[in-house]
This record gives sequence, structure tokens and C-alpha cells, in this order.
Amino acid sequence: MKALILGFLLIGSPGCAAELDLDPKVIQNSPVLQRWQKQIPNVTEEIKTDPSFRTRYRIGYASSELNVGIEDLRIDRTNFTTSANYQASNWGADLHYYVRPLGSYVNIAPVVGYRHLETQGQTIDGANLGIRALFVLSRGGGADISLTQSWVAPFSANQTGITTLSIGYALTHNLRLSTDFQKRNSPVQKENRIGIGLEWMP
Repeated sequence: MKALILGFLLIGSPGCAAELDLDPKVIQNSPVLQRWQKQIPNVTEEIKTDPSFRTRYRIGYASSELNVGIEDLRIDRTNFTTSANYQASNWGADLHYYVRPLGSYVNIAPVVGYRHLETQGQTIDGANLGIRALFVLSRGGGADISLTQSWVAPFSANQTGITTLSIGYALTHNLRLSTDFQKRNSPVQKENRIGIGLEWMP
């Protein structure tokens, strides 16, 4: 906050740095002051475009199976992110496109991908189409809730609906605890699954 105030003062008056008698080292060691000296940033716009969530690398257990994956890896500086996971009976990858600015506390994203499922000895795989709703409780990965509804092999005799509620809460700046509640509705059977794990945010 001090750096931002000093930045306003430095920009507001050409001679202000001298009037404040700032040590040159203060400016040299402050990227914020250096940036504000060159150009006033659009803070409001940056808050909107700076993602309210972070990429997460996951490891945990779901239905007694090891589950590893990655969530919301941003593609360049676009609203596209990708996610992938591997579990013996459930693996695949998805592409999401968030329709609102990434800094929003509430967002929605269509889901397009591929998924492989094994249920009661039967294999179901194919396109995975759906939608995700994201609710950010604390920016920067502190806490959020996501609800995803998708259909594997849609419009086929094996169409399987998957509803997943994911809750994440940060334990430290880089480490989160995550819990997934999933409901599957396939031609073979209906089942509920619970998963718990850790997420690393780089």
C-alpha cells in the first residue's frame, strides 16, 4: 500500500520524488514504483483480467484409487484453460472457456473433452460435453467451489451423466486441500463417489 501511495505522489508531481527525499534505492527495489513512473496502470481492468483462481496440480484418492491431475492450466493469456486427470477407472482431459473475465468471483465455462470410464466391467468412452460453474470465495486460490455437469458419449446408448461438486481450501500460499463429490448416472448403474486430495499451486 505504501508503494502505491508513493507511486501516486511520484506521478502526480515531477518534483515530488525530490520533495519526499526518497532514497534512490527505494525506487530501484520497488517494481511498483518503477512501473508507475513509466505509466499509470488501469487497476480496475487488471483486477478483472487477473485470474481469481490458479493452476492446481492434484494428487489424492477417490473410491480407493489414486488420482493425479492438473486443473485450470491457462492457455497463454486467453480465457481458455485445460484440465486432465488419471485414475484407473476414470481418465481424460477437458478444455474450458470462461465466458466472464477471469477475475470474476462467479464464472461459467462450457466443457469439451474426452473421457474414459470403467463401470461394472463395462467400458464407456467418448466425447465429454458439459458446463462448469465456478464460485470464488477467496481470490488467488484461497477458497472456491465448482459445480460441473457433463455427459460422456452423449447421444449414444452409453451416454453417462457426471455431476461433480469440488471444494478447495488453501492451507498455505501454495498448498490446498480439495474434496470432490461425484455422481454418475450410466446405463449400467448409478453411483456416488467421494475423493479427497492435495493441490499444489505454483
